[in-house]
Amino acid sequence: MDDSTTVHDEENLVLVEDRSAYALIRLNRAGKRNAMSRAARAAFQRALTATRHHKVVVLIGSGASFCAGVDLKEAAAERGTDAGEAGSREWIECLLAIRRHPAVFISAVNGFALGGGSTLINVSDLAIAANEAEIGMPELGFATYPGMAGPAMQIMIPRKRAAWMILTARRIDGPTAERWGLVNLSVPLADLEKEADALARHVAQFDAVALSECKAALDMIPTRIGDFSGGFDFGRRVNASIASRTAGQGEGLSRFARGEANIGQGKR
Repeated sequence: MDDSTTVHDEENLVLVEDRSAYALIRLNRAGKRNAMSRAARAAFQRALTATRHHKVVVLIGSGASFCAGVDLKEAAAERGTDAGEAGSREWIECLLAIRRHPAVFISAVNGFALGGGSTLINVSDLAIAANEAEIGMPELGFATYPGMAGPAMQIMIPRKRAAWMILTARRIDGPTAERWGLVNLSVPLADLEKEADALARHVAQFDAVALSECKAALDMIPTRIGDFSGGFDFGRRVNASIASRTAGQGEGLSRFARGEANIGQGKR
């Protein structure tokens, strides 16, 4: 991974590394478990803007944490004020910006992913966790429903498993997160960045327009379209949109007709 260049944001709260095939966004408040303060949220938004030309973005944390969510000390100081309400909205906008971003996002969960940190996993398209990771929602311990982390978890995993995390405030490790479908893969921490790098480079081989359209389609079915007829019609429209924006479909079909393998064909 020696083809990377690093861009330091103000105060170095978020680092953006251009790794040619993909971008890596590293949350960089290790002493605060990479909690997202107001300044960190602003830096994160700038990082998202700076990576819009990439097909794939990897999210990772510095030190022993992935992300501890919103900076609760700052939030407590602003509680009940206009600034507090604005801060909550800022975090929501960060999360939604990932869903609206054209790139495929891969969370590389290197350690503690608490509260809003678990939400980052859920709004990412793919995720790899370290076996040693600790993922949880501690909000019930201070008489609070996890306002963003809860809905995201409830949308992404079965009810009983979401209930376990919300109603017990207990943490799960990487292998459990993989079994539950919260992440795609769990690996030893020592292998995490290597596995994330390999996955990012693999995904980045595909056509940029097709990746972006497929990502958007994943948000439509089954959350907005839940029947087969509507789904099939939607699929036809997605492919028509891809064909109108890139020559990739025709080129791929031509390769297939010639007996040539396409990107990813036959891979496991």
